[in-house]
Amino acid sequence: MPVQDLLQFINGSPTPFHAVAETVARLQAHGYRQLDEAEAWSVDGGEKVYVVRGGGSIAAFHLGSAPPQEAGFHLIGAHTDSPNLRVKPNPERDKAGYKQLGVEPYGGVLLHTWLDRDLSLAGRVSLADGGARLVDFQRELLRVPSLAIHLNRTVNTEGLKLNAQTHMAPILALNELGDSTLRALLADELGDVKTEDVLAWDLMAYDVQPATRSGRSREFIHAGRIDNLASCHAGLSALLAAERDAKMTRGLVLYDHEEVGSRSAQGAASDFLRSCLQRLSGDSTESFHRAVAKSFLISADMSHAIHPNYADLHEPTHQPVLGGGPVVKINVNQSYATDGESWASFERWAKEAKVSTQRFVVRSDLGCGSTIGPITAAELGIRTVDVGNPMLSMHSCREVAAASDVPRMIDVMKRYFHA
Repeated sequence: MPVQDLLQFINGSPTPFHAVAETVARLQAHGYRQLDEAEAWSVDGGEKVYVVRGGGSIAAFHLGSAPPQEAGFHLIGAHTDSPNLRVKPNPERDKAGYKQLGVEPYGGVLLHTWLDRDLSLAGRVSLADGGARLVDFQRELLRVPSLAIHLNRTVNTEGLKLNAQTHMAPILALNELGDSTLRALLADELGDVKTEDVLAWDLMAYDVQPATRSGRSREFIHAGRIDNLASCHAGLSALLAAERDAKMTRGLVLYDHEEVGSRSAQGAASDFLRSCLQRLSGDSTESFHRAVAKSFLISADMSHAIHPNYADLHEPTHQPVLGGGPVVKINVNQSYATDGESWASFERWAKEAKVSTQRFVVRSDLGCGSTIGPITAAELGIRTVDVGNPMLSMHSCREVAAASDVPRMIDVMKRYFHA
């Protein structure tokens, strides 16, 4: 079942590094082989290949029977990262009898949603031998406790005000239990590593509560990182289902660092996708430009559903609902890359897949978020549509979406890959 498979994907992907590892495992199970950016590439029509950059970004391609310059690329793009709390380089703090970890908000975090959660740590650890290992404690380890209402009597009437520096450091242990550094904790968790061999890390907190379903008919899904692992899962599911040959090359690119602007060596503003497409198009610059001109990108990122308690904050005639199907996202100021032509293309694929769609436009007096769509479209000059399934509690530690929307987006993407 697509919904249960999504929940398993989310549970196995507490960080972008784990999301890529989970994606690699699924690709390899379907016959994909890894390419190394530092080596020469040799690929043939019909082959299945993937490339990993920076540990948190991955691109996978099912080569078409025709050269890309003749049939183009059909691509789906999404991002592996989500807003969270990330561990600082010198994190240890001793304060008021507690051992705490210094953390820094990553992306547009809804800070209050991280209070009173059972948090764990996961990420990547870099070692003295030049290697790196993934780590996931998979247990309750940290907590950011709320301040009791007795000490903040106006919190319910005047709102909660949180300072990211002073209020969000989670507690790890009691001082009376003795000294223990994060390096020692990581070495112990990895099992065969000495404390002094832990050189650096990319660690982030996550809620250990598993993804689940709720509602009278189990119609809702609750999980962390639905934005945007649900889109990663949809694109991956569609690619793995594209078994029969096609003339065009079908591809999936999942980027890290979207939530902080995409400006990194492996983000959407990098040359990652361009480099892959150039190498798959052959040595000719002319072949690459011909291929891009015949290509299309579905930029998939979750969309805002109308909130029943704040309906006035939504544009009156563009109010996507949970369970209403995929949302086409449009912004005339190019925060989304959708235009009339790319919008129509997605509508055609949805109609052929027998899936109803919705449309989202932000209120004219509010700012609009953005996606990898405009960045990739500008970088490559590729036709792009921005879409996403509707959700509530976006950027919360625990988000909400509709179970029925999961297979619908996958079905449209499957149709797109067989168009």
